[in-house]
Amino acid sequence: MGRGRNEPELDVDANPVAVARSIVLRQLTGSPKSRLQLERKLADRNVPDDVAEAVLDRFEEVQLVDDAAFADMWVRSRAQHRSLARTALRRELADKGIHGEAAETALEQVSDEDEQAAASALVRRKIRPGTLPADQLERDKLTRRLVSMLARKGYAPGLAFRIVSNELTAAGGDGSTAGDL
Repeated sequence: MGRGRNEPELDVDANPVAVARSIVLRQLTGSPKSRLQLERKLADRNVPDDVAEAVLDRFEEVQLVDDAAFADMWVRSRAQHRSLARTALRRELADKGIHGEAAETALEQVSDEDEQAAASALVRRKIRPGTLPADQLERDKLTRRLVSMLARKGYAPGLAFRIVSNELTAAGGDGSTAGDL
């Protein structure tokens, strides 16, 4: 119970430090993790708190666990591959235990221009040129869907609406809507 599919049984009589070290190494083999993620995994495996803290402190000393480096990598990857806005990235970092200066430094990698370009590219991928609705109600519906998609990715409503309107206009629709969203 609590083990992943690929995790072997660990000897319950084994040295708790060795068990904790093994769990952390296995977790880091798959992908980088934040300290909080590793703390949670150790807690799930019933590793005593003092042992978990000592093992994680040692992993930080040898720079195998580095929340600032993890945050930089996470932001770079998620902004590029998932086109998330800084708001969504900040929320994800907080879920992984990354706050304060480490989070803000990592988020500096994403500029306003990067966010706008990513949002525009997302909208362009969803618009099918030549098949834009001629009916105003259908254009409004498409606009709401596209703005909602951007909102789920953390984009501010005003920015999302402006980008959708611009992209619809560029794609051959007038981008206007009958009312507020």
